[in-house]
Amino acid sequence: MTVRGAPFVIFAVSDGTGTTAERVIRAALTQFPQDVEVHRFGSVRTVEQIQRVVREAARARALVVHTLVSADLRQAMFEEGRRHHVQTLDLMGPLLERVSDLLGTPPLAQPGLYWMEDFNRRIEAVDFALRHDDGRNTEELAHAEIVLVGVSRTGKTPLSIYLAYRGWLVGNVPVVLEVNLPPILSRLPRERVIGLTVDPVRLAQLRQARLRRISPVVSEYADLRYIRAEVAYALDLFHRHGWSVVDMTSKPVEEAAAEVVALVTGHPAGQGEKNGTR
Repeated sequence: MTVRGAPFVIFAVSDGTGTTAERVIRAALTQFPQDVEVHRFGSVRTVEQIQRVVREAARARALVVHTLVSADLRQAMFEEGRRHHVQTLDLMGPLLERVSDLLGTPPLAQPGLYWMEDFNRRIEAVDFALRHDDGRNTEELAHAEIVLVGVSRTGKTPLSIYLAYRGWLVGNVPVVLEVNLPPILSRLPRERVIGLTVDPVRLAQLRQARLRRISPVVSEYADLRYIRAEVAYALDLFHRHGWSVVDMTSKPVEEAAAEVVALVTGHPAGQGEKNGTR
């Protein structure tokens, strides 16, 4: 309960980052029209920290939702909540107990393991994206979860790196006019391959700007007629293979990533995120 007229407040508390607890809360809040403030408290790993958080929650008349892996800290949160008349909701404890019963072994109860796993996954994914950028090592693309295909300057590399930072194994392959694509692309599941396109006029502007930086020589690379033919050739390839297409014209990388993930997975994914952190 909160004071009439004051906002409802929920504390997301974790011995990790608190991201998962906050996301669960916000997912639940989509079902309610009221305005609710969500405050995140991460790296809570001592009884003293729990005491401080609960006292603050008491002052704010907040609900505490937590994902603490330590049984001792969960018990401390329960006791402190009762002492200060603060409602607490344990998201992690019941799940750990059920999984422990199923596997016949106790949980490690080590804070931060999920974060480290997620961190290592992102490092692996970024390394994969760099090794499979611009058509390199195409024979390994069977291991990719997403393959971006498009003509030069359609944003393949920045989008690959962005998705990799979100945990996806991504490769990208350039489309060159009248040049066959690597055969392996035809053997991949269609939903894994995403074609990127850009309005030819905008693409000409991007290429002209690039040429001014790297070479004074006039090239068909930035010629609008050539670009129109190249874009049409790429779109024809995409359609013949049955690949989904994302229009990158004036589209922020975050929005493009979310669209790519939605196409690959078949359902929306906020910001292209594959793995969160607790």
